[in-house]
Amino acid sequence: MADYPIVSADDHIDMQWLPADLFTSRTSEKIRDRVPRVESSERGAIWTVDGKMIAPHGPRWGTSTMMAGMKSGLERGDALREGEFRPTTPKLRLEDMARDGVTASVLYGPINALMLNDPEARRATYRAYNEWLAEFCAAAPNQFVGVGLIPYDNAEEAATEIRHVADLGLKQVMFLAARTEIPTFESFWEPMWTAAEETGVIIGFHLSGGLRTVPDRALAKGLGPNGVAVSVIPMQMDEPLAGIVFGGVLERHPKLKIVLAETGIGWIPYVLQRMENVLDRFQGNQEYWDARGGIGLSLRPTEYFQRQVWATFQEDEVGLMTLSKMGSDRVMWASDYPHPDGTWPNSQAAMEKQFGRLDPAIRRQITSDNARQLYGLP
Repeated sequence: MADYPIVSADDHIDMQWLPADLFTSRTSEKIRDRVPRVESSERGAIWTVDGKMIAPHGPRWGTSTMMAGMKSGLERGDALREGEFRPTTPKLRLEDMARDGVTASVLYGPINALMLNDPEARRATYRAYNEWLAEFCAAAPNQFVGVGLIPYDNAEEAATEIRHVADLGLKQVMFLAARTEIPTFESFWEPMWTAAEETGVIIGFHLSGGLRTVPDRALAKGLGPNGVAVSVIPMQMDEPLAGIVFGGVLERHPKLKIVLAETGIGWIPYVLQRMENVLDRFQGNQEYWDARGGIGLSLRPTEYFQRQVWATFQEDEVGLMTLSKMGSDRVMWASDYPHPDGTWPNSQAAMEKQFGRLDPAIRRQITSDNARQLYGLP
């Protein structure tokens, strides 16, 4: 066990663990019947909106209810108990962290289940979740780092909620960069980038959707779609990353901070190398670009990454072989608690397997220092 605090830079609060009255108790009477609520069903307690199920509520056993036929961390670790909401009970969550040798945890929320079609209800739902999250994190402010929710289709609303999140004391928001229909290189997103830079709120590009050949409905059809989805989804941030570089976002907003969350790191050196080669070719045809307003980048793609971008991973031995191409201060380990793809409750063994040959100082950077410095943790 390390003699310094381990930080898991990507963990989760899923819809099934939220208090049943979270949204109905925190929204106005005008829209209370349009926000998520818990109801009874033949399948047990479920979250519904407009009479339609959007997520289960409470503990669930069996791979049929878990991502792609895999057991959740809680079930795998024999910590799934009837009526026990471990991830959203501060004392129990801290116990689970201690069991795994983790001191602090970055908490990403259940945005997938909250993609409501009703704009007013969605705004109220995100606001209610963010305010509840700030209260939850106050139970252990040096150990819980809450990540607020913002919309992925409305830049002005995203900017407004970023400023509200900053007022709440949350340090980061979650942006579904792969799911949005408006690419990160479009000027449409300027209000969001500006709000994040001005407030210092970090934007986390977290995994979700964005798979061209595997729509959500296909996941029930067998090994093919599930194998594709789980295997390749970490690499879906290649376009958003290239977008903020070549779209000039990091050039215009030098204090903006971006985290590529749960993306793994092995693909990043190749994408950075590819962007470097592309930029060289663009600069080799300077007249073409001068006639179209110029390239407008003062740094190389890798320099932007090393100045403003971080990435998290659970298990990525290939990525660790190429740290010099990214910078060891750019990557952060995570357990992904309590998700099926994570390492809880065996994170110590997973870290030893991956980091055993690393310089101890670099191991400490990746598992502690980088996240503590980014999030201002003691």
